[in-house]
Amino acid sequence: MLRSLPILLLSISLGSTALAQKRYTLSGTITDVSTGETLIGASVKLRELPQSGSSSNSYGFYSMAAPEGRYLLSTSYVGYNTRIDTIELNRDQALNLTLRSQTLLDEVVISSNRRNNKNVSSPQMGVEKLNMTQINQLPVVLGERDILKSITLMPGIKTSGEGNTGFYVRGGGADQNLILLDEATVYNATHLLGFFSTFNSDAIKDVSIYKGGMPAEYGGRLSSVLDVKMNEGNNKKTTVQGGIGLIASRIKVEGPLVKDKGSFMLSARRTYMDLFMKASSDTTINKSTLYFYDINAKVNYRFNDKNAIYLSGYFGKDVLGLQDIFGTNWGNATGTLRFNHIFSNKLFSNTSLVYSKFNYVIEGLDRNDGFKATSKITDLNFKQDFQYYASSDHALKFGLQVTRHDIAPGDITTTASSSFNDKHVEHRFGYEMATYASDDWKVNDKLNMAYGLRLSSMLLVGPGTFSTYDAAGNTIGSQHYKSGELVQHYLNLEPRFSVSYLLNEQQSIKASYNRNTQNIHLLTNSTSASPTDLYVMSSKNIKPEIADQFSTGYFRNFKDNLYEFSAEVYYKNLQNQIDYKDAAQLLVNQDVESQLVYGVGRAYGVELFLKKKYGRFNGWVGYTWSKTERKFDEINAGKYFPATQDRTHDVSIVGIYKLNEKWTFSSNFVYGTGRAVTYPTGKYTVGGNTTFSYSERNAYRMPASHRLDIAATFEGKPGKRYQSSWTFGIYNVYGHKDPYRIAFRDSKTVANATEAVQTSIFGIPIPSFTWNFKF
Repeated sequence: MLRSLPILLLSISLGSTALAQKRYTLSGTITDVSTGETLIGASVKLRELPQSGSSSNSYGFYSMAAPEGRYLLSTSYVGYNTRIDTIELNRDQALNLTLRSQTLLDEVVISSNRRNNKNVSSPQMGVEKLNMTQINQLPVVLGERDILKSITLMPGIKTSGEGNTGFYVRGGGADQNLILLDEATVYNATHLLGFFSTFNSDAIKDVSIYKGGMPAEYGGRLSSVLDVKMNEGNNKKTTVQGGIGLIASRIKVEGPLVKDKGSFMLSARRTYMDLFMKASSDTTINKSTLYFYDINAKVNYRFNDKNAIYLSGYFGKDVLGLQDIFGTNWGNATGTLRFNHIFSNKLFSNTSLVYSKFNYVIEGLDRNDGFKATSKITDLNFKQDFQYYASSDHALKFGLQVTRHDIAPGDITTTASSSFNDKHVEHRFGYEMATYASDDWKVNDKLNMAYGLRLSSMLLVGPGTFSTYDAAGNTIGSQHYKSGELVQHYLNLEPRFSVSYLLNEQQSIKASYNRNTQNIHLLTNSTSASPTDLYVMSSKNIKPEIADQFSTGYFRNFKDNLYEFSAEVYYKNLQNQIDYKDAAQLLVNQDVESQLVYGVGRAYGVELFLKKKYGRFNGWVGYTWSKTERKFDEINAGKYFPATQDRTHDVSIVGIYKLNEKWTFSSNFVYGTGRAVTYPTGKYTVGGNTTFSYSERNAYRMPASHRLDIAATFEGKPGKRYQSSWTFGIYNVYGHKDPYRIAFRDSKTVANATEAVQTSIFGIPIPSFTWNFKF
């Protein structure tokens, strides 16, 4: 059925075109005039035909059709001057467009950009596109700009805790977010145990997060897609930019390979806390290590107007070590090779070969009792995507994806005199395959639809020995499979549907339904991201996780689109959810699936969002009320209980004020209900040792968290070739002690009493300073 869907969609679109008058197609690529960078999501519209609009895709390509005539073509993009061209449309024609970045406080530009009401007219729900300029102005901890922390300021997206870059989207777990960097999956997007993300903002061009109404080309995770695109590089001239901060420095070099045809970008970042540690007089500290580094690189070459090739990669690593006692390191590596081909003014093709790897190493360095534990997951992915602009009313996407997974759950090797034993857990191999088709359909002047289907398949293959377990975790059968032999196969159909109805040019109502499945699962005993988190595939015991999400909303713009408001309501039903048994052993365990339990979940909530888009002062206010619950037969007597990520109230307030050409001030305030936790309700003593008895799962809550951050940026006097700026910030201005962990122990002063001990990471204001430069 899915195989015939593109044909059906194409027939509908061609049929509607045949009934209309003769139309001609206008197509091309939209780029930045000063750098040659393609612009993603730029809006193209014929002013005489308000419903004729189109947007550039991920590679800057656009296509639109209209009846023969003379028109004013309006091209706009956030942060750029709107361009107006007069065109005579009497034949199919190619027109490449360039846009120029806005000049400071250009009121004419601001006025023209306010005409864009795409957030109202688009059928897409639950999507946020982050502006890199705003991200770079937000206050951040220790001066390091952070994409992942920035997205948690949006409604429906919640942080997983202080000092952590993990995030939860509409009740989903941290592993239910698909994080892509130039189409490559990033499995652990954190540095320094979650204090910073892997994304160096200097190297990033575009950030979009989908939390509802997910397009059919995305799949493999239940809750969201964070799609991050790297800069392509300046194909006009060579530039250097970077920054020096309190704990880290960064640098980026970009320039033309062949002017106007090809370019490169190379960006690097490193912390140097380890250098400060070496200056300590404490031997334990000065012989320890604590740092991370990451490198982003990209090259591209445009052969002609129809063919272009891109090669990009990322490599990052964290290294932590305690003297000569203990050491650990982990990191991500990705590589993406893409080829773009324009078959015609209506058909665009992208072919990708993608590599992704995450691994960690833990070492005990004692000479007499040393060990080394390793684990990794490696993906090789082939993707073929097409976009067909069938008519002015239909834009089709279809394609296929094949991913080979190789998961090495863990190995332990030891020294000859170690008290540990060598231990090997078998690799697991599998193939995820998917094909999809979708259509964006402008039904009429008021009704827009985006609908599609995705067919996903998971094949678990040998070699290896695979066991099945009963509810108690006992082995009930084992079988050995040869290399490539099929062990288990799952097939799932995932419908996607979104619709918007314009009440008028300034307001609309929307609704969506989408089903997502997930075959790569994260096993962890931790409430926060950890490099030792274990990934497993769907198997004989573990079924694919399934989520059905329903959402509806009201969208309204005010004052010529200067303000945007939205109110969304969602309900998510979750199947085949995974949790661990009490005292489960997950690390380096061949029978790790015997430690798991399976159940269901539900999540629902309301999201309110008000944003001021332009002017000297801009920013937004977001509020979320939500509930997230899970149910397992083996936990809490089979009753629903709050999930770890359940936060009833979540508030974020962001403000950015441009005082003049020199100074820009910004601040954000966040508040969130404390996360659900399990606390002891009693204790008993055996042999002088205290043992606590605990409540039902997640029956209590941590105290609420809240924080105010401020920042200021001073722009130096620009020179002909050289620019610089200074950014000052204070994280946690009033020094609130957000709870990171609460432990229980016997009171040291009151007999038979128990006391709670709270640990906070940042209990004082944290100042930061960064000098940024560009030449």
